[in-house]
Amino acid sequence: MKKSRFLTILTYAFLIFWALVVLFPFYWMVLTSVKDYGAYNAEYIPKFFTLSPTLQNYADAFTTVPLGRYLLNTLLFTAGTTALMLIVITLAAFAFARLQFAGRDIVFTLFLALMMIPNELVVITNFTTITNLELRNTFTGLILPSVTSVFYIYLLRENFAQIPDELYYAAKVDGTSDLRYLRKVMIPICRPTLVTITILKIIECWNSYVWPRLITDDADYYLVSNGIQEIRENGFGRANIPAMMAAVVVISLPLVILFLLFRRQIMSGVARGGTKG
Repeated sequence: MKKSRFLTILTYAFLIFWALVVLFPFYWMVLTSVKDYGAYNAEYIPKFFTLSPTLQNYADAFTTVPLGRYLLNTLLFTAGTTALMLIVITLAAFAFARLQFAGRDIVFTLFLALMMIPNELVVITNFTTITNLELRNTFTGLILPSVTSVFYIYLLRENFAQIPDELYYAAKVDGTSDLRYLRKVMIPICRPTLVTITILKIIECWNSYVWPRLITDDADYYLVSNGIQEIRENGFGRANIPAMMAAVVVISLPLVILFLLFRRQIMSGVARGGTKG
């Protein structure tokens, strides 16, 4: 009994310690964002608290660069990319999981093999294609290369494959079309996985850095990642670290709220995706 209690205490102590380690960078980010610029630069030894917090850094973050416009661009990019990707991967996963056609399994295997291609090669190919189509500095050029995902198709296909075939055959006997069966049966059953994929894609788009930097050099199409880099290139990021951290807090807050609201759906979707049978 004592040994079991000791192991429980030790386990919780380790979890609390690890939670503090994981959360400390976020605490330090928020703390720095509310420190006065002069007080921050006067700290020869960093302090883990401040007695005079200020919100001036947040105002500086929005006035030094058009951070509000970058946030709006990022919202449009994220919403458009996620919506189109959900349509594409849902139809593709349904085709691989339920429709019968010659060479289906071979095509799916070759499709999965695309995951082995280094991301750098894909970026180069996409850049060349978008440039040749004269879609640089457009939302179309930003969105198009991200409207599909082999991994998400695989994850959703595995979920669709778990739905009993009898439901599909019964629906076909009743004269239900494939699209109606997908919309009325498969999507509601696999909603946790779809929610998980949606949230993961939103996070991926919101944090996107390499592709927006390559395909846009017009400030009218900058995302928040471009904005942070613009701050750094202007020298503002190095000279005024508290304001830089304020901008990062503003950018990170929507993702934190999104995860807290849907954390149970994310865990449920991941667990369902990893279970077969």
